[in-house]
Amino acid sequence: MMAKPLEPEIFPPGVEPVAAGAGLDDEQLDWLATLLDDLFTIPGTRIRFGLDALAGLIPGVGDALTGVASFLILHAAWQRGLPRVALLRMLAHVALDSIAGTVPVLGDLFDVAYKSNRRNVELLRRYQERGNRQQSKRDWFFLLFLVLTVALLVALPFLLLAWVISLLRS
Repeated sequence: MMAKPLEPEIFPPGVEPVAAGAGLDDEQLDWLATLLDDLFTIPGTRIRFGLDALAGLIPGVGDALTGVASFLILHAAWQRGLPRVALLRMLAHVALDSIAGTVPVLGDLFDVAYKSNRRNVELLRRYQERGNRQQSKRDWFFLLFLVLTVALLVALPFLLLAWVISLLRS
């Protein structure tokens, strides 16, 4: 039996189809962001959260698993040829979310508020809509802010430990 040929899809002007086997499409990326960041609502509020906040309650394992899922969005952006600054911003979102998630309970509250996956899907869409336009100073300043924030979060425990050791020695 011969396979029926596929009928061509019609795309609006400026929208390029995602090549077969090229990764997740926009709908799947949106679903992944919803699953990780917005799946549930606290009754009587507008507060939404997803599996990222829930899995973060499992020390070590939860944040690692959701971090891997977050990289699917980053990988899709790379496959679509987003500029390096966009990829770095997305990486910074994931890193900030993962590092903050290591703090018990507070990290999970941060996940509820920050929604790094939703931010990354929206960033991917914005860059696709405007094409390969040069990055603005605002893009670079935001990236610098995120990198410095992540560096501070990484360095803070060591600085606190050094301070405590100096207090114990005196």
